[in-house]
Amino acid sequence: MVQRGGATYFGEPVTVLEHCLQAAHYATRESSPDSLVIAALLHDVGHLLHHKGEDAAEGGVDTRHEQLAERLLAAHLPQAVTEPIRLHVAAKRYLCFADPAYAQALSPSSQLSLQLQGGPMSSREAEEFLGGSFAREAVALRLWDDEAKIPDLPVPPVEDYIPQLRTLWR
Repeated sequence: MVQRGGATYFGEPVTVLEHCLQAAHYATRESSPDSLVIAALLHDVGHLLHHKGEDAAEGGVDTRHEQLAERLLAAHLPQAVTEPIRLHVAAKRYLCFADPAYAQALSPSSQLSLQLQGGPMSSREAEEFLGGSFAREAVALRLWDDEAKIPDLPVPPVEDYIPQLRTLWR
């Protein structure tokens, strides 16, 4: 993330690293468990793993960044970290189903990717999502994800999260 995270964050006014640091900051501010703070920190690492370019969504491509991140991290971190990451796109789809005003408030980039990711959930999909493990954590992560797009917001550096990451790493 430090090496490649300085790239623009897919149509947003922050870099991938700034975005992830802001999400982790919001998780910390809410006294979230370490696993959710680290999930917030690493939730978009999948954007740095594909080679489809910043404009992939504009070309109609869903990079499935949440799955890429989960695959990379699952061997080293517990499900309490990797499942909210894997589910944060599903959480966006759920929130769009549950609250149409949420969908309208998404950034243009998030609205575009939402269409590629399947659009708002159906009632059945929403019920299945809510019945699964880590749905609540994924929704919290999604809300921090939406908020974490503020240019030049002062937040702690990535190094501040290394002790938490080391505690969870296996």
